[in-house]
Amino acid sequence: MATHRKSRTAILSSPGPRTAVGLTTAALATMTIFAEAASAAPEAPSPQPSIAEVKAKVDALQHDAEVATENYNGIKEATSQQNTKVNTLLTQAAQKTQTLNESRRQLGIYAAAQYRSGGDDSTATYLLAASPQDLLDQRHLTDLFGKRQKAAVEDFRVQQADATQKRIQAAQALQTLTAKQAQLKTAKADVAKKLGAAQQLLNSLTAQEKARLAALEKKQEEEAARKAAAIAKQEQAKKDAAAKQAQQAGSTTSTSSAANSSLADKAIAFARAQIGEPYVWGATGPGSWDCSGLTQAAYKAAGVTLPRTTGEQVNVGTRVSQSDMEPGDLVFFYSDHSHVGIYIGGGNMIHAPHTGTVVKIAPITEMPIYGVVRPY
Repeated sequence: MATHRKSRTAILSSPGPRTAVGLTTAALATMTIFAEAASAAPEAPSPQPSIAEVKAKVDALQHDAEVATENYNGIKEATSQQNTKVNTLLTQAAQKTQTLNESRRQLGIYAAAQYRSGGDDSTATYLLAASPQDLLDQRHLTDLFGKRQKAAVEDFRVQQADATQKRIQAAQALQTLTAKQAQLKTAKADVAKKLGAAQQLLNSLTAQEKARLAALEKKQEEEAARKAAAIAKQEQAKKDAAAKQAQQAGSTTSTSSAANSSLADKAIAFARAQIGEPYVWGATGPGSWDCSGLTQAAYKAAGVTLPRTTGEQVNVGTRVSQSDMEPGDLVFFYSDHSHVGIYIGGGNMIHAPHTGTVVKIAPITEMPIYGVVRPY
């Protein structure tokens, strides 16, 4: 019995190759279990975005919505122009058809007359003529009738070709209009989608987060105002220097400069009168505006015609440097020039910002400036 226990102890204390393998496998299994347990432990929650990151996201979505709005404005303008073209072509086609019907009626008169006369029988005409003069008169009338009939046939062919061409043009224009209307519908949905995403993000904020967001926006507005004040100071120094130089030279303001200032003053006066009215994407007034709708209407009031979108307005007039800005100039923002405002001096502008806001005065330093245009 003792020998047996000793044998068992020896086996346990001196494992052979098979036992060693078994222990190693067990050890690996144990390590694997610990590793799986460690990996299965709940991960720490991902950090919530900061208020600055949330604002940047909201700003980006609103910018995307404004880009989509300008795209919508362009398609809407093109659709309106195409609709006018279709109506014009349809009217012209109707007029050509009416002329064609008149030519057809004239042909019918000649055909009926020829049928009643039994055709042109020159021998019978010669034999039945009362006198040589009567024969000549009848031949003259016959020739005249034939020429008029021939002219009527030719006129009918021309009118028929014109009417057919106008109908084809009208049909093609109508097809283009249908395609543009489909594009307009898609563009409208795109704007709504982007605006909805921005609003959804804002709605997801708690009351405390909204308060922090408002505080951040106020801080950024104050910073923009400080930068605008610096621009105003530079402008005033420039004006003082120019006035001093003009006084020394005894010169006066040119007639051309005075006329340009009058245009700018009228545009600014119109824009000021809209302050407090809501931003509505795609709106051109009265009572609500988007950014390019406001600038277009302001200069229309001054007698200057501007195109509808920022992408078109940025290419009118004369490009000027930021250091040479004057009241009335159009200031465009972002690398895609998707936003525009009317400069009023002192580093400030009047503009229609975005959905949820109203037309207001704001520093031009609130957004990255793309360029400045003098539209007259």
